[in-house]
Amino acid sequence: MSKISRRTFAASSAAVAASAAFGFKPALAQAYPARPVTVIVPWGAGGGTDATARIVAALLEKDLGQPFNVVNRTGGSGVVGHSAIATAQPDGYTIGMLTVEISMMHWQGLTDLTPKSYTPLALMNEDPPGIQVSSSSPYKTVKELADAIKAAPPGKFKASGTGQGGIWHLALVGWMQAMGLPANQVAWVPSNGAAPAMQDLAAGGLDLTTCSVPEARAIIEAGKARSLAIMAPARNPIFKDVPTLKEAMGIDYATGAWRGIAGPKNLPPEIATKLTAALKKVYDSAEYKDFMSNRGFGTVWGDAAHFAGFMDKGDAQMGEAMKAAGLSKA
Repeated sequence: MSKISRRTFAASSAAVAASAAFGFKPALAQAYPARPVTVIVPWGAGGGTDATARIVAALLEKDLGQPFNVVNRTGGSGVVGHSAIATAQPDGYTIGMLTVEISMMHWQGLTDLTPKSYTPLALMNEDPPGIQVSSSSPYKTVKELADAIKAAPPGKFKASGTGQGGIWHLALVGWMQAMGLPANQVAWVPSNGAAPAMQDLAAGGLDLTTCSVPEARAIIEAGKARSLAIMAPARNPIFKDVPTLKEAMGIDYATGAWRGIAGPKNLPPEIATKLTAALKKVYDSAEYKDFMSNRGFGTVWGDAAHFAGFMDKGDAQMGEAMKAAGLSKA
């Protein structure tokens, strides 16, 4: 080693020692996060998942002191964005919002990804489906509707809420199964989402919809529809007059669309633990609760272990419903 090299080395060592003495850390040793974090959303800007991700990202940024930048990676019925989360470097600088579709896409043969392809961090939201009828429907309770469906020939009743094989279609299939009826007892009319389905319901083109009550809210509040029950373990406090299926019919069946935060598989435990703790702060904050409540979105907390078990259970449930409906390619 030359004299210049030794001097340079000595000076560098002195600088590091001085930095440590004054509490400064070299970049590599800085506490996480030391730079901006990307938050991938598998769905388009302006939707419920995007809105939820943006409030979560803003509150994480406020707590952790680094930008959390939301990036929409759409396409492939959710496959593109979910793949981007799963294949990112497991360093904590790319995380994302998983949605219920991760429990569905592999059954449809769209991807090999499953809930086990990620490091779960936190479950933040779940919106169970409601069972809505038009305001002119003769059925005032979900039991009256169910009795009429049982008595009718398969396919007489028509329902919608999403595309073929979407979450609200599978919710209907699960409800039929829970009543001991064929998966196709009620005919499914594919739609481009809950909003057009609710419009069709109000116009008399459908007998019922099985989208979430928040999605049906505008038509309900306009007096053109009513919700008879929700497929959930408990009532939604925002729609407290709508009973659960268990209360109304004694059927213990619950499902729903959900959103949670995860990272790629093999995220370092210390980073995962820090993110889960920060997400719990977000969840408990008045800003998050108010934001979700104002939109009618359900708030459900699950830490990393709970979220993992929740996804596994949902994955099995979705597989059963898809097989019953003849939609599974697995």
